Amino acid sequence: MSTAILTGPAVAGSSLEDDLRSLGFDVRTAADAAGVARELAAAPARERVALVDPRFVGHVHALRLALTDPRFPAAAVHGALTAQPEARAALTRALTAYAPGAPAPGRGALAAAGAPAAPAAEAPLPAPDGPAVLPDALADALGAEDVAVHRPELGVLVAAVPEDAPERGEALARTNAVDDERVRLRSAVKARDGFFTTFCISPYSRYIARWCARRGLTPNQVTTASLLTALIAASCAATGTRPGFIAAGALLIASFVLDCTDGQLARYSLQYSTLGAWLDATFDRAKEYAYYAGLALGAARGGDDVWALALGAMVLQTCRHVVDFSFNEANHDATGNTSPTAALSNRLDSVGWTVWLRRMIVLPIGERWALIAVLTACTTPRITFYVLLVGCALAACYTTAGRVLRSLTRRARRTDRATLALADLADSGPLAQGFAAALRRAARRLPAFAAPAVALLGAVAVVAVAALTPFGSPWAVVAAAGYALTSGLAVARSLQGPLDWLVPPVFRAAEYGTILVLAADSGVNGALPAAFGLVSAVAYHHYDTVYRIRGGTGAPPHWLVRAIGGHEGRTLAVTVAAALLYEQNQGFTIALTALAAALALAVLSESIRFWVSSGAPAVHDETGEPA
Repeated sequence: MSTAILTGPAVAGSSLEDDLRSLGFDVRTAADAAGVARELAAAPARERVALVDPRFVGHVHALRLALTDPRFPAAAVHGALTAQPEARAALTRALTAYAPGAPAPGRGALAAAGAPAAPAAEAPLPAPDGPAVLPDALADALGAEDVAVHRPELGVLVAAVPEDAPERGEALARTNAVDDERVRLRSAVKARDGFFTTFCISPYSRYIARWCARRGLTPNQVTTASLLTALIAASCAATGTRPGFIAAGALLIASFVLDCTDGQLARYSLQYSTLGAWLDATFDRAKEYAYYAGLALGAARGGDDVWALALGAMVLQTCRHVVDFSFNEANHDATGNTSPTAALSNRLDSVGWTVWLRRMIVLPIGERWALIAVLTACTTPRITFYVLLVGCALAACYTTAGRVLRSLTRRARRTDRATLALADLADSGPLAQGFAAALRRAARRLPAFAAPAVALLGAVAVVAVAALTPFGSPWAVVAAAGYALTSGLAVARSLQGPLDWLVPPVFRAAEYGTILVLAADSGVNGALPAAFGLVSAVAYHHYDTVYRIRGGTGAPPHWLVRAIGGHEGRTLAVTVAAALLYEQNQGFTIALTALAAALALAVLSESIRFWVSSGAPAVHDETGEPA
């Protein structure tokens, strides 16, 4: 229960108190600013508090947006202000400064605990010649104290504090003219999404979200249901039968509907949480990649080995995402962030059909899952993976080429935060960091495009040597050692060049590609499924890094990155295992499995610890970028 304090006598005939109670507030009334201070001090320290002008007229959803969103320490609309526990002290100081006669916080706390409080002089509410609304005055004061006060966009919603009866009647008329439930449903849908999601899922999934909200279901429960549905779909695909494939396709679409519903439920009911952020960030990839494994198992039952295609699809999709993440982190807060390519894209946005065409070309999650579901039901796993690989490759070429052109033609100045984010996304281990320290002076003399060029040179070399030499060749180990050297040189100086955002995805492609090639070339039974598990564990670590950075909490701790070796250390370890165990029938498979298990244990345990801690960001992925 939270506490809402009406900053004056209640208005006769007003439904404001009932509206606040419907939002979960315990409503209290104060006659003057001194009373407001006493009620504020009496409220439990770990509770959210809200100050609302009793004359407030407007939509319940306007109050909901301002007073119940857990993501912001303070928020306000006209006539209403809320403060989470972390902003309570600043609110008390602002109130004391506004009304010097109000009791100090300690005195109010004593009174709340049962001890008598010294009498305080009555502090008047805002005078006609001063600020007309106390919550508004205090919201401005909080902003002056460097407390970020979130002010939600209301659009057609009404939040007013009328001063007389005619103004009140007008405000009530404007409120009654707008159906805030319809606005609430519309705003539950992400503003930017893919064509399939926008036109084939969201028109009805928003109503499922409302149904869930009215029955007390949480977004986390819906997210878990989506995961379970996808796992059942993967199990159906693993049967290798046509009825199983048809059921798998239908269940995959059902899982995607629930995947859309959980975010819409979170926005509809403003139920954001740290655990929800973690689930939302990771389950999409877990569902998709588990489904790939189910298709591979189903194909194997029919005598067709497509594990290499399944792993290739996972590698390509993960590298696509890293391109998206790196580019956005490098440029989202850059100053002077314009280019002719971006200007052309903005002009095309004015032509409606080009917007949807470009969103479909990038094959976001809705289009991708619909494609996989239909192909699973109608064709074979091999055809499904062939089409998926071609489609994702074309999408990757389109998006990467556009971002390279933007980077080459813009005059952006990258911030220190962006540079640090790219360094964290690089995931450099002890070997690369050691080489970087030794080569830092030499790196300063290299041209601007050296970092991505050197990274690409090392990546191509290690993958090519692994592919072109016999399995177990020591030359693959030499190439991996050279890759560690070039990786260190690539990150030896700050990643501030126009194309330096390409360094992390190049590293991902090198590491995942080397594992894929060695497992495919080994010819050892079970090597490719073991490699699939290893890449899954490493990819989870990289996605975890991305979503921590997006939440503003920084990358995983350095000890974890060092403990799991960094991308170059893991690449070298896999090539050494291939060289040492190539003569043993199952040795390489066992080594990959053991490495995957060790990495998964280390990464998952630390990730779960973080995402259920108080330091995790209470936000969902609201970037608008199709996944």
